[in-house]
Amino acid sequence: MTGSSASADPVRVLVADDQEMVRTGFRLILQAQPGMEVVGEAADGAECVELARRLRPDVCLVDIRMPKLDGLEVTRLLAGPKAADPLRVVVVTTFDQDDYVYGALRGGACGFLLKDAGPGLLVEAVRAAARGDALVSPTVTVRLLERIGERPAAGADAPEPPEGPLTERELDVVRLVAVGRTNQELCAELHVSLSTVKSHLASIQAKLELRNRVEIAAWAWRRGVVRDG
Repeated sequence: MTGSSASADPVRVLVADDQEMVRTGFRLILQAQPGMEVVGEAADGAECVELARRLRPDVCLVDIRMPKLDGLEVTRLLAGPKAADPLRVVVVTTFDQDDYVYGALRGGACGFLLKDAGPGLLVEAVRAAARGDALVSPTVTVRLLERIGERPAAGADAPEPPEGPLTERELDVVRLVAVGRTNQELCAELHVSLSTVKSHLASIQAKLELRNRVEIAAWAWRRGVVRDG
């Protein structure tokens, strides 16, 4: 059996932004895609949290700056380690404040995106989040994560993830993830199958006690793994 009924299920998206024009633009872009449906819109952070918990969308597309609750708090409530039933959150930013994006990463976001990244990257970020992957704007990956490597983690006493006994191949995967490579690009560059890439990522996350590839990238830049490579 092909499971066509399951594959036909649309990706359900909640869009949260305090600017109506931005919400409308995102909705038009996403609704134009096959297999994608915007199930709700929120104009502030509190409304986003309420709608997300009620509608249980596959992906929450969340602005970093909103009234009542900002995107960082929304991310922590919906996707953070204390969330009872975490949702997948992609944070959108104008990149004016690097600390905001880093805070979103620490709060559990599975991706972050520049508002001017373009429709194609917006759609791919939502699709990546829906399948349990993550997408980071390439310019954000290099510029932001490199800065993470130049300073301690947010909070003076924030503990570093333990260094697990990564194999050389796992370190290769970490280095490529840290510079924004997708799973398909990992397959091509390492000459391995997609299932092998996913197995490596799962092993890395388990060894380093990290939740997703965004945290893997941050770990790599903090520890100098990229430069060491």
